[in-house]
Amino acid sequence: MSILLIAAILGLVEGLTEFIPVSSTGHLIVVTSWLDFESERANLFNIVIQSAAILAVCWEYRQRLRDSVQGLFREPKATRFVLNIGIAFVPLALVGFLFGKQIKALLFNPATVAASFVVGGILIVVVERWLKRRPGGEERPGTVLTVDEVSPMKALQLGVLQTLALIPGVSRSGATIIGGLGLGLSRKAAAEFSFFLAVPTLGAATVYELYKDRHLIVADDWAMWLIGFGAAFFSAFACIRWMLRYVTTHGFGIFAWYRILVGFAILFFLP
Repeated sequence: MSILLIAAILGLVEGLTEFIPVSSTGHLIVVTSWLDFESERANLFNIVIQSAAILAVCWEYRQRLRDSVQGLFREPKATRFVLNIGIAFVPLALVGFLFGKQIKALLFNPATVAASFVVGGILIVVVERWLKRRPGGEERPGTVLTVDEVSPMKALQLGVLQTLALIPGVSRSGATIIGGLGLGLSRKAAAEFSFFLAVPTLGAATVYELYKDRHLIVADDWAMWLIGFGAAFFSAFACIRWMLRYVTTHGFGIFAWYRILVGFAILFFLP
């Protein structure tokens, strides 16, 4: 298969799965394995195309991000927002820095992804049913309706939940969105906080990997990177807009059953 076609496929996979609770890393591990696109340069490519997802979030929320930067330390709402994102980012940064190599060496394989898919899908089903049955329903009094209402403590709790995404197949967005629902955030607030948290999380991972593996950057890969980046950006941008509309009227059950079915399918086809 053409390397540019592989790049386009992986870009689409990254963009379509980064912001929904199905694990983009898990999908990339499985798809790269099936396409026999596994090498150090391939791993770097998979990290680089995450920056396209960051750019999609920045473009969709460009006014909000611009206002937050301009109002930092001058406007309480902007300062609180930036502070909360920073607080939520710290746990994953620390755990990833301390144990990232060990996690990659032990867990980055299709079997771990499959198991995480199934377990994560079951947890989503459990949380959804609990939300429907608890007194007051999903948006009972005290529900955090917007990202501006998230407290520093809830931001820290969401950051701790995000560390679960270091296990491939768990899903960064799934851990933060479903975890946010459990912590009392509305569906839209949980989704948007997850989107914003992706900016420093994926941004730091991309910069770190580019610096660490800078010796792998070669001119021959630029066309592959551009194709993958473009596919990831446009698919991520479309997914963000779709997700925002979807979460206001639907639950996450469809993602749970998708995870379970795909997880068992991966286990079935493993050699």
